[in-house]
Amino acid sequence: MNASSTPYGIIAEFSNTASLLHAAEKVRDAGFRKWDVFTPFPVHGMDQAMGLRNSKVGWFTFIGGVTGYTTGMIMIWWMNAVDYPLVVGGKPMFSPFHAFPPSYELTILFGAFGSLFGMMFLNRLPRLHHPLLKHRQFAQVTHDKFFIVIECADPKYSETETKKLLEHAGSPRIEMVEE
Repeated sequence: MNASSTPYGIIAEFSNTASLLHAAEKVRDAGFRKWDVFTPFPVHGMDQAMGLRNSKVGWFTFIGGVTGYTTGMIMIWWMNAVDYPLVVGGKPMFSPFHAFPPSYELTILFGAFGSLFGMMFLNRLPRLHHPLLKHRQFAQVTHDKFFIVIECADPKYSETETKKLLEHAGSPRIEMVEE
């Protein structure tokens, strides 16, 4: 590690999904909070092994959809009943049946925007740089390697104890990642 750089965390390499799942359970049981698993493909059971809960993106989608539906109904009501009331053939100034198609489309549009921006917010995006991208060995994650990264910012982090935990979990290669 260079004297001028600050440590980001410890990266541990694993050779297969079974050892990675076992190691993820050990890290979860040790009480770490700021850590992640990187794999070349989705691993069944990894969410449970990491102790992850359901995503909150659905709430952003729901709020976006409700906002879109409400916006559509208010928009049609405003245009027909307030802004330009025009009585033609005894029709009502506002009817939810006629306002439904634009409201439905705005529900879909705002729900999609809620999903996109909610995901970006929860993932702290856009992040233009990540320390792992500088790590040479990490480039193999897209081919055939599996990694666990424990950040130094984790309250339970101790370099020696964390290395011992990852060695005990079966990692043949453990290295420090710098910012």
